[in-house]
Amino acid sequence: MWLRRGLLGSALALAALVAVSHFVKVRYEDRIVPLSAAPEAPVVLVFGAGLAPGGVPSPVLAQRLDTAIALWKSGKAQAVLVSGDNSDRFHDETRAMRRYMVQHGLPEQAVLGDDSGLSTYDSCVRAFTVFHVRKALLVTQRFHLPRALYIANSVGMDAWGVAADEGRPSTRRYAVRETLSRVLALVMVALEREPAYPAGRAPSVAR
Repeated sequence: MWLRRGLLGSALALAALVAVSHFVKVRYEDRIVPLSAAPEAPVVLVFGAGLAPGGVPSPVLAQRLDTAIALWKSGKAQAVLVSGDNSDRFHDETRAMRRYMVQHGLPEQAVLGDDSGLSTYDSCVRAFTVFHVRKALLVTQRFHLPRALYIANSVGMDAWGVAADEGRPSTRRYAVRETLSRVLALVMVALEREPAYPAGRAPSVAR
């Protein structure tokens, strides 16, 4: 009897977790658009994704940056906000991201950096509260966009998503991790959790 109850409880818990994850996944799915159909926005928000040896953007991060560059060059946005982790002095994501974008033709004044974007949640909340971003195009890989869009729109931003890997085969590599991360995102939004660094001096980039 106890075994059956335990199994039933586990099954119900798993079903609830999957249901919550699915809700987050589909909540703003209609806001994922191809680059050509992206609405104009004051800012493109790019999430960090690690550095390769030599302190240059990883292939995944470079893919995101290239998409942001294309959006800016097509006139979809006036500025790009790169948000990454600079908690380690030997791992300065934002500096590498800004340098990459300038090297690829963006003027320095068009590239802003948030070096306290320690997570997707922190990046979105700080973009809204510290950088005063009210409308933005979020750029990351397709598997990550539903969670990013859920957080950004839930904290008050008018956010749309453009997949950095648009047109490429999808991967299930991150499926389990994203299932759990989407549930965590909903919990953090519901609790209105503050980011690790809730304050900071930053220019206002969008109205």
